[in-house]
Formats: sequence, structure tokens, C-alpha cells
Amino acid sequence: MSDTLHRPPRTFDLALPHGITLACRSNGAGRPDALLLHGFPEAAFAWDEVLSLLAGRVHAVAPNLRGYPGSSAPAALQAYRAKSLVADVAAAIEALGAPLPLLVAHDWGGALAWNLAAARPDLIRHLLIINSPHPAAFLRELRDNPAQQAASAYMNFLCRPDAERRLAERDYARLWPFFGGAAWLTPAVRAHYRAAWGQDGAGLRGPLNYYRASPLRPATAPGDALHTLSLPDAAVTVRVPTTVLWGEGDKALLPGLLQGLSRWVPALRLQRLPAATHWVVHEEPARVAALIAELVAAA
Repeated sequence: MSDTLHRPPRTFDLALPHGITLACRSNGAGRPDALLLHGFPEAAFAWDEVLSLLAGRVHAVAPNLRGYPGSSAPAALQAYRAKSLVADVAAAIEALGAPLPLLVAHDWGGALAWNLAAARPDLIRHLLIINSPHPAAFLRELRDNPAQQAASAYMNFLCRPDAERRLAERDYARLWPFFGGAAWLTPAVRAHYRAAWGQDGAGLRGPLNYYRASPLRPATAPGDALHTLSLPDAAVTVRVPTTVLWGEGDKALLPGLLQGLSRWVPALRLQRLPAATHWVVHEEPARVAALIAELVAAA
């Protein structure tokens, strides 16, 4: 992300019928062509350069998900279970205008998008996933692949009750390494992250509750939910045309997650980026914007 964006995003609050409000960023007005969902430990600002590059071509909206800055942040842990989070995205699309030509999602946003596309294909015409594992593939790899288990071990740290405090220590010394010393992590971008994470990590409580409420994390004991979790093919098959853009240098989400993906995504187009990492949206904003414009035009 460049320090100075050509077109600063418009901001607005989207009130949903079930009482949740999402703080949104947009590059236009009216019915959008695309909805952009961010991941952890980011927020909607991560899409700002993509929004700028798309301005005048594709009207896109990037919401802060539930629990993130400016959006509703319920206190109860159960409010961050997948059913509730996916309901937010479905309601947002319906409020903005369904069917949506394109749903774009990265990381945790992708977890919601995969579930939404399987359950409500009527709401979207095309799905673009960026470095976010399909839930059934993730379950398989967390159970059977020791390399993925090790790569995902950080998830159990994020579930600790004191994770907010520990992550905030020494100016977020445990969080910056998530980005791997990236060149795009300029002082201006760091300032965006500090603002999102809040003083003493207060802004991390909602985002961390996503991990705490999910059974999809490496097992640490025989009784962990991962051992008994079942994801029937009928519940997780995505029949919406889907493009997956994947940075193969991702240290947390390994290439094994792409194996056998067509079992659950029959209309699949896979684009691998050998030189990119998990942070494709920051590293390759022009490529991401071009792909979004292509998919919207074809929707």
C-alpha cells in the first residue's frame, strides 16, 4: 500500500436488519459491483489501494467485519461463531443489492465467503478468494498434515484469554512478525494498523474472538472439537464460479490446502503466485484490482 492514495475512500455505516452495523469504505456510491472482505489482523483499510485503483471502473465496498473498528462488537463469544458472521455478510449483500456480481475475500474474510457461497449461492455471481482455505480442505490438513499443524500453531496462542494484552506488549512486538518484514509495511501503513488494534490491544478483542469461537485450529488434546468436527460435502460445496488467487510463499497456509479443491469447488479457476506471500492484497494491489475488474466485467 502506498503512503498516499490517489482517491481516499468514502466512509459510511451500513446498518443491518439484525442489529449489527458495519463501518464501510467505498470508492463510489449506489449499488456496488463488489464487496471486499478483509482478514486478521487487518481491517477494511487493507483494501484502500485496490479501491483507489478500481475507482471509475468498479464500484467496490469494503466493510470492517463484526468486532473490528467502528463496527458492532458484541461482548459474547458466541456472537463470533460462523453462523452469525456469515449472516452479517449475507445481510450486507442484501442491503447493498443482490445478487452481487463479485464477492472478494482474504484470510478470515475468505472463511466467511466460502460458507456464504455454499449456503447462499443466490446472493453472488462470482467468488474471488485470496489466500483463504476452503473449510473442508483446512479441516483435512489440520488433522492429517503435520506441516500445516505446525504452521497453524499460532492460532492456539491467539485463543489465550490474555492474547490481547500479550500482543500489545512492546508496541505489538508479537504482531508485526506476522507480516514477515514486508517492504510495504511503511510508517503510514503501520499507523493504520496501530489505530485498528487500539490502545493496549483493545481493538483486538473482537478479531481474536473469531479464533476463540472456531473449532478449526490445531488440536492440543484428545477432546478437542477438531477430532469430531464433520463438514459434509453437501454443506460446503460451492457451485458459484470461483477464482482462487494464492500466494505460494504463505508461511501460515501451505500449498497442501489447494490439493483436491475441485472436490468442493467444481467451477474452479486457480491462479498461483509463486513470489507472493499471504499478504497478496498489499503486495500485488494492481494485480488484484485487474482481476476484480475482469471478473466483474464477466459476471
